[in-house]
Amino acid sequence: MNLESLALIIYFAAMLAIGIVMFVKSKNESDKDYFLGGRSMGPWVTAMSAQASDMSAWLLMGLPGSILAFGLGQAWIGIGLAIGTAANWILIARRLRKFSKAANDSITLPQYLSNRFATSSKLLQVICAVVFLIFFTVYVASSFVAGTSVFTTIFNIDETPAMLIFAAILIIYTFLGGFRAVCWTDFFQGMLMLIAILAVPIVVFLTQNLDTSVLANDFGGQYPFTTNVFSATPLEIINGLAWGLGYFGMPHILVRFMAIKKPSMVKKSTIVAVVWVVLALFTVALNAYLGRILIGEELLANEQQSLVFIALFRKLFPPFIAGILLSAIIAASMSTADSQLLVASSSFTSDIYKPFLRKNASNREVMWVGRAVVLIIAVIAYFIASSKSQGAQAIMNMVENAWAGFGSSFGPVVILSVFWRRFTYKGAVAGVLAGAITDIVWLMFLKGTGVYEIIPGFIIGTIAAVVVTLLDKQPSKEVTAIYDAATSNEVDD
Repeated sequence: MNLESLALIIYFAAMLAIGIVMFVKSKNESDKDYFLGGRSMGPWVTAMSAQASDMSAWLLMGLPGSILAFGLGQAWIGIGLAIGTAANWILIARRLRKFSKAANDSITLPQYLSNRFATSSKLLQVICAVVFLIFFTVYVASSFVAGTSVFTTIFNIDETPAMLIFAAILIIYTFLGGFRAVCWTDFFQGMLMLIAILAVPIVVFLTQNLDTSVLANDFGGQYPFTTNVFSATPLEIINGLAWGLGYFGMPHILVRFMAIKKPSMVKKSTIVAVVWVVLALFTVALNAYLGRILIGEELLANEQQSLVFIALFRKLFPPFIAGILLSAIIAASMSTADSQLLVASSSFTSDIYKPFLRKNASNREVMWVGRAVVLIIAVIAYFIASSKSQGAQAIMNMVENAWAGFGSSFGPVVILSVFWRRFTYKGAVAGVLAGAITDIVWLMFLKGTGVYEIIPGFIIGTIAAVVVTLLDKQPSKEVTAIYDAATSNEVDD
């Protein structure tokens, strides 16, 4: 066993240890503890786990690979995500924490969207839960694919055992430890990701002689590189910035806001989260630029630009340190997949199982059903990820649109629910359905326009929610009382 592999094994052992510790401590806890950490998360853990669960392997593979190949004009998605992150924390985080508590102590986003309007109808709750199960299963499958590609490169093993090992580690600590385990593992993984990203430019500037003239090599016109961020077309810039809208509807990020211990802690979390994301995205772009200079020819000749960080770690650091830094790429996949597994599981148990299948289920029963759902979703995701059929590839391609789907469906409704006292349940249902349908229709029939589907989806979803609310009767006193309680400045529980 080499030192690089040893470092990775130590990392995996640490993740499993966190899951086991949290399982031992959770024997007398409720379903709220398993799925929401008992609303006890501190500001640092909340911020770091939110950002780690947000930035999947895309941060260390997709984005730098695209910039390395074509230049800084590819960075507009990153800019949009940075703006969206800041807006989500500043505008939504504190208010959603207070609203979810005031709305009958809701522990899932679908549950909140029903309790916010004090309705006995479970229609919206069920629609949301089903959407979560479908899209998050596909999301988890994509994380399996990304994690497997890193495993096969690092350990030089076949895809099947690589995927099984990756899935097993992820399932065990999520299955055992629940939300606390996911948040704490994501906290450490977020720190590791940032350290790895920052380490590269520091070492490069201290040890390497950079020849920027190599940037002019366009490899026969196949990979023309530009250092001008405005080299992108106006439509590419607009589409990139529009990615930021997705944050307002991302369940695995919004649930972090609901779990923080006190609303007053959100301010510190906001600072940590925004600094993290700006540092990470800027430095990833810088690393891609440096990677083009140092190893671009080697990577592009073999169409391996997405492996730029793996190549840089191995080139610049001794094996054991490289192994630790390589763990950051695995962390990027795990920190997203674990959150998605848990959110999908909590939605099923809280929004379908207990309300419809087992109304008198005990907290312990709900927790174990949730654990079983984690396992089931992971198994389905494994088969989707490991299948080589054309159908499986079509499913995997849906992942690229899931961000827009969540943002279009839930983004407008979440914003209106925490800012508009007049907002009604029928308006929320209309907003979710209109946003989702517009997104799907645009994707199927109007993708050729080049406009990212989240733009029309978000706009139409907002219009539908507002118009139906205005046509609907005024909300009841019970509904406005929830709004008033959540917006009170006197409460900080």
